[in-house]
This record gives sequence, C-alpha cells and structure tokens, in this order.
Amino acid sequence: MTLGIAVIGTGRMGADHVRRIETAVGGARVAAVADLDADRAAAVARGIKGCSVHTDPAAAMAAPGVDAVLIASSGPAHEAALLDAFARGLPVLCEKPLTPDPAGALRVMEAERRLGRRLVTVGFMRRYDAEYQDLQHTLRRGKLGRALMLHCRHRNAASPSFFTTEMLIRDSVVHEADATRWLLGQEITAVQVLRPRPSSYAPRDLGDPQLVLFETSGGAVVDVEIFVNCGFGYEVRCEAVCERGTASIGAGGGLVTRTTGRAGRAVPQDFTVRFAEAYDREVRAWVGAVRAGRAEGASAWDGYAAALVCEAGVRAQRSGERVEVRLPERPALYA
Repeated sequence: MTLGIAVIGTGRMGADHVRRIETAVGGARVAAVADLDADRAAAVARGIKGCSVHTDPAAAMAAPGVDAVLIASSGPAHEAALLDAFARGLPVLCEKPLTPDPAGALRVMEAERRLGRRLVTVGFMRRYDAEYQDLQHTLRRGKLGRALMLHCRHRNAASPSFFTTEMLIRDSVVHEADATRWLLGQEITAVQVLRPRPSSYAPRDLGDPQLVLFETSGGAVVDVEIFVNCGFGYEVRCEAVCERGTASIGAGGGLVTRTTGRAGRAVPQDFTVRFAEAYDREVRAWVGAVRAGRAEGASAWDGYAAALVCEAGVRAQRSGERVEVRLPERPALYA
C-alpha cells in the first residue's frame, strides 16, 4: 500500500516535507495539501500527480486517497487539526510543538485516550539525528557512569520578524526540553531562566540570548544557551558530563578549507540543513510505522510534558525565579 498523506501547512517546513515525501520517502505520496495561502499551496503541489489543493485542513483530510496527516502549520493551529484527524481516525505526524500551551496539549491527549489508541507522533526530529542517537546509546549503556550535567547550545543566525521572547522557550528550547527527557530518561522538575543584557543585534524587545536551567528527577542539571541572533549560522551542540567522562555532539565535521592563513569549515545556516537527514529518518520511520499499523516515536504525552516545561520556562522568564514543573501521572496508553 502506498500511504496517501495530507500535508497541512505549506510554508517552509511543510514545503520541505512535501519534497521529502515525494523524493526521499518510499511507500508514500502527497495526496493533498492545505494552506491559508491558496497560491502557496498550489505552488508546492505543482507537478505532483493526483495531489489536491485546499485552504481548509478538514477538506484536505477528507480528500480522496488520504490515509494519514502531516501537520506543519503554525503551533496555534495544531489542536484543531489534530482533533479533526482524530475524528477521521487518521494517524498524524505533528511538527512541534504539539500545541503551544499545556491546556491544549492536555485536550489533545485526552481526546486520543478516549480513542484508546495512539494516533499522534510529535515531530521532535532530534530523536532521529545520528549524533543524538549515538549520545543516547552511550548514556544508556552506562560506561561513563551516571550523567551529572548536560551543556546545550541552540543558536540561530537570525530570528524571523515575528519572533518573541516567549517563543525562545516555546518554539526553540522546547527541543532541548524533549531531548533532555529522551537522552536522560528523566523528567524535568524545575526551570530557571537567566537573562543577560540583550545583544545589540537582537531585534527591539527580544531578550536574546538567554540561559535556561533545567533540574531533573534524577538529580541532573541542564543548561541551555538559546541565542537566536548569533549572526554566524545555525548551531546545536550538547555535551554530557558523566561520573567517568564526557560525551559531546554537534561540533560539526565535513570539509575544512585552508587558505590565506586561515582554516575553517562551513556552518549550516538553518535547521533544514543541519537536521536534513534526521527529518528524512523521522518521516520514513513514521510512514513505516503507519503502514505496519503501529505508533512509535514521541507521543502526545511527550508533547504534553514538553509543553508543561515550556510553560514553566515562560513563567521563569517573566519572574526571574525558579519554577517547578508538576507533571501528573503518566496515562497507561503512553506507558
């Protein structure tokens, strides 16, 4: 069976996923696309045989040949699209965040629980990155002893015009929230945010950079430097400090040039370059799981947990205080 996918949202991420499904993922095709911008949706669908174009996500999901949904629209639109997909019994790959707020994520999770089966995979693509997978395997094997700290860097060359201080947490550090939980197998129990004087290159009213501190249920401490106007490129790094050594990823390999007294390598300019292979692996894994009738990857519970951490992070941004994260008991569906 070739899986027919409706892609909701055809902006930068959605368009990249359409290209990916059509050129790099076997056993799937783009059956429909939807975007509020009809011209943009039509441009993305151009040349794809049998792909219908819509401005309403519900219409795209109801289109002939649609077996599953990939949601790549903006975060505030995710909840409605997810609930519509549930009503149709369609499996979903939803780009992060599951929803921008814990209340919405809880509604999504409760709706999925009522169905009695998992339909959602949340698009935390770092779980599919080869370096992150190596780091997780190293930590889980235990040869370095217990992980004591994680040092994380998350840098972008420049932020888009609509980016806000709150989005530093909800749209960027959300990745580190999930990666911390996944790498360590521990929950985040508290968040604190330290705010240095903003960079002179940051847009007005954007408090960039910031240092975010996580405490975990296993006694680890995690620091995340989030700097979305660093100027030089896109960089994501992580170093685990353990009892008997350290392990680090993200230093970057590839071609090194030496000329006129200088040596260096290219720095990726955005996430679609740095994590291109991870996105490919993620979508391939999701397609394979859906075709096999199972669910895998980050769940709605993971999306809800990350949303709770981010909510605490935003409160910590505003207050300057340490804010505890109160996670309820994990439902049996997500055990």
